[in-house]
Amino acid sequence: MSTQSQESAPLMLTVSGCRGIVGKSLTPEVISRYTAAFARFLRDEMGSESLKIVLARDGRAGGEEIARLTVSALSAHGVDVIDLGVATTPTAGLMVGRHGADAGLVITASHNPAEWNGFKGIDRTGAALAPDKAARFIAIYHAGENQSGQSAAAADTQHDQTAAHEHVSRVLEAVGALRPLEQIKDAGFKVVVDSLNASGVRAVKLLCDALGCELVHIGDEDTGVFLHTPEPTRENLVGLCDAVRESGAVVGFAQDPDADRLAIVDGHGEYIGEEFTLALCAKSVLGSMKPENARGQTLVANLSTSRMLEDVAEAFGARVLRSPVGEANVVRMMREHGAVIAGEGNGGVIWPEVVSIRDSISSIALVLSLMAATGRSVSQLVAEIPSYAIVKRKTAIREGLAERALAAARTLIEGAEVDSQDGVRLDFPVEGGKAWLHVRESNTEPILRLIAEAPTQTQAEEILDNAERAITSS
Repeated sequence: MSTQSQESAPLMLTVSGCRGIVGKSLTPEVISRYTAAFARFLRDEMGSESLKIVLARDGRAGGEEIARLTVSALSAHGVDVIDLGVATTPTAGLMVGRHGADAGLVITASHNPAEWNGFKGIDRTGAALAPDKAARFIAIYHAGENQSGQSAAAADTQHDQTAAHEHVSRVLEAVGALRPLEQIKDAGFKVVVDSLNASGVRAVKLLCDALGCELVHIGDEDTGVFLHTPEPTRENLVGLCDAVRESGAVVGFAQDPDADRLAIVDGHGEYIGEEFTLALCAKSVLGSMKPENARGQTLVANLSTSRMLEDVAEAFGARVLRSPVGEANVVRMMREHGAVIAGEGNGGVIWPEVVSIRDSISSIALVLSLMAATGRSVSQLVAEIPSYAIVKRKTAIREGLAERALAAARTLIEGAEVDSQDGVRLDFPVEGGKAWLHVRESNTEPILRLIAEAPTQTQAEEILDNAERAITSS
C-alpha cells in the first residue's frame, strides 16, 4: 500500500514501514498521526492501556527533531518511552527485549537518500512487524489521526546510552560460542568500515576494539551527513574500495544508515556484492560446528535471494527453506523451523543467537571469525562458493492482469520446480548448473518484478527475455 501527498514526494506506507521526504510528505502532522496510530494499534494488540516503547533513530540529519515530535506524541497518548538516541535497527530490536518493552520504533528511511526519513516498527519479540499486524496498523493510520485519542495517564521518558554496548556484548558472546575470540584478536586484522556518519558508528568502534582490529573508519562522525548515496551498492562504494587498497586492509565493510545491511569489499578493493554477505555468514556458522551437528541444520532465505546459500548448505549437509519476500516472512519461517541463520540477498543477515532482525554488526563479526578460523582471505572464501549472475527487471502490466501473467510464468519452463508462495518462482537446470526465475507482483504499482539467476549473465538475460515475452502475450 502507498499514499501520496504530492506527485514528487510520495509517502510510502507499506508493511515494511513508512518513508517520506521531510517537510513534504513526511510532515509534523504525518508524524503525529503515525505515532498515534501506532499507540492505538499496540493497545488493541496488547489489550492494555500501559505501554512501553523503545525508540531509536538512524542518525541522519533532522532525525533529532522527528524524535522529539515522536516522543511528544507518544507521551500525549500515555506511552512510556525508552529513548536510545542514535542506534541501529538491530540494536533497537535487542533492547526491546532487554527493557521488556511492548514494541520498538526506529526513525529511519533505511537506504533512502538524505532528504528522506520515516519509521520502522518492531514487535515485542524484537522482530519486524508481521505483515498481517502491519496491515492492521496501516488500517488504523488510514482511519484518521484522532482514532487513538489522548491519554490522561502520565507518561515517562527515559534515556538509555548503553544500547551499543549491550548489542556488541551480545555479538561477542554469540561469536565466542562458535570459536574462541582470541582467534580474531591474534589475527590482528586491519579493516575499513564505511558507517555513513550514521547509526553504526559507535557499535563498529566497540566491536573492532574488542576484536583487536585496526580500524580505518570512514563516516565515523555524528553529523548524520552521508558522504555518498547511502545504499551499499557497487556504484556507491568506490571510496570504500579505494580506501581498502590504499590502506592495505584485508577487508572493507559498508553499512546502510540504520545498519541492518552489510556489503563487503575484499582485500584487493573489489566489491564482491551483497549476495555474498549471507553466504559467508552461513559458512561461518555451519563451519564452526562438528560435521555431524551441521548436517540437517536449516537455513532460511527469501525467494529472491541467490542460490549460493544452497551451495554453502549442501557442502555441510544442511538445507535451505525459502520464504516470501519481506524480512518478517523470513523471520517467521526461521523461527518455525529453528533455522541457525537466515537473511536476504540485500546484505541483510539475521542471526537469531543475537537478534531476530537483519544485523550488520553480527555480520561483520561472523565474517572476521570465518577469516580467522580458516586463514583465508575474503577473495579466497568467495572463490570457494560457486558464483552466479543475477539480473532484475520490471515489466508493466495492465491493472487486473497480474494473475494471468503469473499463470503464464508458471508454465514457462517445462519440468521446473514451482514455488507459488509469493508470485511464482521456477527452479530448473541449465547448461553449466542450475537457474531460477522469480516473478512477483509489486505491492505499490502495476508492474511485475522479474529476477533471474543463472551461471552466466547471458543465460539470466535469456531467461528474462523469454519470461517477458510470455507475460506480455498472455
